[in-house]
Amino acid sequence: MVLTFSDWLVIAIFFTIVLGIGLAASKTAGKSSLEYFLAGKSMPWWLLGVSMVATTFSADTPNLVTGFVREGGIAKNWLWWSFLITGMVTVFIYARLWRRSGVLTDLEFYELRYGGKAASFLRGFRSLYLGVFFNCLIMGSVTLAAIKISSILFGIEPIYTVIIASVVVAAYSALGGIKGVIWTDFFQFGIALVGAIYAAYIAVSQPEVGGLSGLISNESLEGKLDILPDFNNTSLMVSMFIIPLAVQWWSVWYPGAEPGGGGYIAQRMLASKNEKHAVGATLFFNFAHYALRPWPWILVGLASLILFPDLQSIKAAFPEINDQYLGDDIAYPVMLTLLSPGWLGLVVASLIAAYMSTISTHLNWGSSYVVNDFYQRFVKPQASEKELVRMGRISTVVLMIIAGVLALTILENASQAFNILLLSGAGTGAIFLFRWFWWRINAITEIVGMIVATINAFILVLWVPNEKLATELMDGFTAKLLIATGITTIVWIVTALLTKPESEEKLQEFVDQIKPGIGWKRFNSRGESDLLASLMSVFVGTIGTYAALFGIGSLIYGNLFVGFGLLSICTLSVVVIFKLWKH
Repeated sequence: MVLTFSDWLVIAIFFTIVLGIGLAASKTAGKSSLEYFLAGKSMPWWLLGVSMVATTFSADTPNLVTGFVREGGIAKNWLWWSFLITGMVTVFIYARLWRRSGVLTDLEFYELRYGGKAASFLRGFRSLYLGVFFNCLIMGSVTLAAIKISSILFGIEPIYTVIIASVVVAAYSALGGIKGVIWTDFFQFGIALVGAIYAAYIAVSQPEVGGLSGLISNESLEGKLDILPDFNNTSLMVSMFIIPLAVQWWSVWYPGAEPGGGGYIAQRMLASKNEKHAVGATLFFNFAHYALRPWPWILVGLASLILFPDLQSIKAAFPEINDQYLGDDIAYPVMLTLLSPGWLGLVVASLIAAYMSTISTHLNWGSSYVVNDFYQRFVKPQASEKELVRMGRISTVVLMIIAGVLALTILENASQAFNILLLSGAGTGAIFLFRWFWWRINAITEIVGMIVATINAFILVLWVPNEKLATELMDGFTAKLLIATGITTIVWIVTALLTKPESEEKLQEFVDQIKPGIGWKRFNSRGESDLLASLMSVFVGTIGTYAALFGIGSLIYGNLFVGFGLLSICTLSVVVIFKLWKH
């Protein structure tokens, strides 16, 4: 596909603005590690909330959602929609606690909550495990999406895509630090959202699709349009709906939806002005992430099934596609080839924006782990602020290189990376929820849980085919998830009960600073203890957000009465939450 002069002009303006923001932010980012990684803890809720949404608006997310729709219909999205519960728990219970901790990274929390060599090991090991391995796996999957998009739209070789993308995003991320990342996220989110909506409009406007009415009534989409899985299909119901809602949301550690908060979500909360801004940012993020964004991608996925019903039809239309990258998730960039000149530049810029916002956040987040939790903590404790910033910029470049290598050599599709990440954290999620409130959890508990979860993932991924565990009740991957969750959860609970808790002095120090209120009566915790209001807010917030998500879907389907009814429930939930938190 050939870009016109107007397309290139739009893209050039986009890059100019992004690099300009990075250069402007670099003036203050280099002052200290606090400025470089947390923007001096001065960010407002609305800016942080948009930044969180932009980060999860990655180049691979449209591919992932499109792949889900093609493979299992709209209902398969419950695999990630279920994480809304995790998000609301973070909003109303954990956001304030994170802000009170005063740490630079969420890994620094380990030596606030635990003591001794075990806490130090946990912090150091996870700084490399999460900051390098896990983080680069995520960035590799996002870069893989960029490879697929560029190969479909422009016929660019994967190696050149990786080089171009890496140089640009690493440059402004290294220069501007987290402040540059957050402000560019704000700019990029608007472009990414407009591009996604326009791409959906073009997809459903194709003559073969026949607009929204033609899409909804098309016989080839039978069974794909249902928001809930078929209740008569037990395996689908259990795998796509029951397990995600009953088990997955609390048991699995997944980036952007960590039980109790963590990763770059915790980084944004820690960068906020105060506790109220931390709560406001995470609430806005969860509503926008789950309720406002999914439908444009879903519509593209549905339309792709009409135009390209199987992988063979995609291969026939685009014979130059490498078989390594041929999967249902590639249907999204395939659909973008339908765009007309002029608008194509905007949509391409939107995809670049989605890619850059995600990668820049992960680079800064991973770099903060490497610098604050490994280099300064274990290698050079007396390092100056300028040296720490310099190491942050160096590690940013190194992480980008590793992610590029993974995208070129190992990963094949977005669903593959999603499944690996789910299994690697299965069973550990509850630890992150209860460590704030159960005094018996210690550093050994977390270490054991992490080791057991990792061993489970390697065994189940490498040596146990999904087909061996599949039954009429559930598919093989869901069975793996339950097995990993059950084993890890049982082992860490037994470990917590059999091993010695942290010292009384360490636990009292934690309670005095965090003021959790619940579960620490013996330590005279004087924190907020209105658990009922918090749990009610979680319930109401979850119902309200789902109501908005499905209300928008109902309007798209033409069910106006149901759609406006659900949106009314969403509005009512906002009023209830406001009253619960007014005092």
